[in-house]
Amino acid sequence: MYKILMYICFSIGDCFVPRNDKKMKNSQLYKGSLNTIIMKLLEENGKMYGYEITQKVKAITAGELNITEGALYPALHKLEAEGILDVEIEKVDNRMRKYYKLTEAGTKETVNRLAELEDFIRTMQSLVNPKLEF
Repeated sequence: MYKILMYICFSIGDCFVPRNDKKMKNSQLYKGSLNTIIMKLLEENGKMYGYEITQKVKAITAGELNITEGALYPALHKLEAEGILDVEIEKVDNRMRKYYKLTEAGTKETVNRLAELEDFIRTMQSLVNPKLEF
C-alpha cells in the first residue's frame, strides 16, 4: 500500500499536503486517486471513520502525506452517493461517529480501480525508468 500511495498521493493537489504544507507541482497528473486510496484502505480495514482514514495515510507514508478534511469528506460523500460506500453511525464516548465501509458493488469496483491504477503505475515506470533492449 505504501508504494501505491507514494506514487499517487503527491499529485492530488488539495487532497494531500506534504509535510512542509506546500502544494505539490503537477497536481493534475493523478486527479481522482483519492477515491481509490479510500477504497483500498476500506478494503484492507473493513470500516473506518474519516479521521481514522487521514491518520492511516499519514502513518503509511511516515508523515509525508496528509489528507485534508476539505478533500476527504466530499470524496466520502460522493462515494456514498455512487453506492460504493455504506455508512454506519455508532455512539462512541457519548458522540456519534460515522463509519464508512465498502458495499458489495464497492468491493468489486475497488478491484477494478486498483488494477487500473497498477497498470498506470507500470506504464509511468516504463516511461520514467525505461529498460532499453537492443
